[in-house]
Amino acid sequence: MKILNLYAGIGGNRKLWGDEHEVTAVEINEEIAKIYQDFFPEDKVIVADAHQYLLEHFKEFDFIWSSPPCPTHSRLRKAMIGTRYGAKPIYPDMKLYEEIIFLQHYFKGKWVVENVIGYYEPLIKPYKISRHYYWSNFVLDKIKTNVARFSLTGSNKETDKEQIERLEKELDFDLSNYKIDKRLALRNCVEPNVALYIFKMAFKIKQKVLQL
Repeated sequence: MKILNLYAGIGGNRKLWGDEHEVTAVEINEEIAKIYQDFFPEDKVIVADAHQYLLEHFKEFDFIWSSPPCPTHSRLRKAMIGTRYGAKPIYPDMKLYEEIIFLQHYFKGKWVVENVIGYYEPLIKPYKISRHYYWSNFVLDKIKTNVARFSLTGSNKETDKEQIERLEKELDFDLSNYKIDKRLALRNCVEPNVALYIFKMAFKIKQKVLQL
């Protein structure tokens, strides 16, 4: 099966998919793309604009996962406006909804678009799982979220170093050899177990109900 992994980051969603599929990952940040390639050497990694790549290559794939940038939709960023962090009001990036509508009407395979839970009522109804919204052309209704598996944001008392160490352990990514914003890279990850469950659900692979 041919898979397109857009806005791939370091590959949180990709981590548990295995190596039996042909995966193409698109990431615009060259440094992050190199880390992804180190973690997933069998994948084809392309440094490019994922939004444009989707438009030009969508017909080549059987399954598409897209995780467009989330800051402009984030409740956290909105809450920081007027504080010492200096955040200012900005337009939400509508590429998120452009991709959802595009995939709904033009892509024949299975697809998922993921983003954070936003500060506004979503324009297209998503599934809500843990701290994320998911839009898809298949049903996501068998995930129980009574108890969070772990927190990507952590507590107010947790230092950045402590959060990085915790997330490296929980996500099973060792970034000690890389000079990047490790906290941001890890917090941008989709929980691997959730991504695997959704991936299997897309193709109706039998599995137990996921308990978060």
